[in-house]
Amino acid sequence: MAIGIGIILITMYMSLTSGTFDITVQEVIRTLLRIDRNPDQDLVIFEFRLPRIIIAVLVGMGLGIAGAVIQGITRNGLADPGILGINAGAGVAMVIFMFFYQGQMKGTGWLSILAMPMFGLVGGLTAALLIYLFAMKNGRLESQRLLLTGLAIGSGLGAISLFLTLKMNVNDFEMAAVWTSGSIYNANWRYIVSILPWMLLLIPLIVRKSYILDLFQLDEDSAISVGVIVEKEKAILLLCSIGIVSACVSVSGGIGFIGLMAPHIARRLVGGTHKRIIPACGVVGALLVMISDYIGRVLFAPAELPVGIVVAIIGVPYFIYLLYRNKVRS
Repeated sequence: MAIGIGIILITMYMSLTSGTFDITVQEVIRTLLRIDRNPDQDLVIFEFRLPRIIIAVLVGMGLGIAGAVIQGITRNGLADPGILGINAGAGVAMVIFMFFYQGQMKGTGWLSILAMPMFGLVGGLTAALLIYLFAMKNGRLESQRLLLTGLAIGSGLGAISLFLTLKMNVNDFEMAAVWTSGSIYNANWRYIVSILPWMLLLIPLIVRKSYILDLFQLDEDSAISVGVIVEKEKAILLLCSIGIVSACVSVSGGIGFIGLMAPHIARRLVGGTHKRIIPACGVVGALLVMISDYIGRVLFAPAELPVGIVVAIIGVPYFIYLLYRNKVRS
């Protein structure tokens, strides 16, 4: 954890000082401490780079922790928040917003800035509710049914998003394509305020109930025998992860594979106890998103590659590796 946090701080330093407008570490420190107020440096650090870094940390942490919870509930190491269709639900809500309202809501107020994230949040929660209802059978939440339902609804919502984007004008289509691929280029302090309460409320609850995820690795009868109300605890943990993912997707778009990779990396680092896995997933997820965003922003400058694409370039080979490893073991 200490090494991970240290690497995060190093990545923060690189993200603050590097880019089209380079700033020395002394200038960053003086600007942050308000010793030397340079308007250009204030603009670059406080309006562009620092909010982007904080959003990357929060989104990566949230997606990593949510991935660990979903894998623990389903007992499937290949499960990912994107598989549940939450990303697709938030995506179709955002595309609907862009299709009907883009260009009509102007200004710098809270309503105009948070309109898109709120649409995404509502869309993600609505998709998750539908998936949850369809995954119930005889009053019980079936893990495999949950994954299959998520894939089906996610595919349907993705088709709706594609249909609507094809009907957009050129500018809106480009914006929708960048957002759905996963991007934090438009991060700002109000986005941080909108996502922070979800993190502060739901992550401590997941950490508090992390021992239940260990019991879920047994069969349900064993968990029941030690006094766990299985369906209730599954519902609470699943709703917590859904809330976190919806909040993350609402400000960053559909960043995939973080919820898949972070739990596997965390297990290799700290073992199989979820009390340790959950915090480690937060650190690993934050680091993955920060490094990917830095690569996409700096490596292709002055152009910029969305963070979701960089993560996918890393995540697809890792997913194939996991499939191959599971095949060899079986």
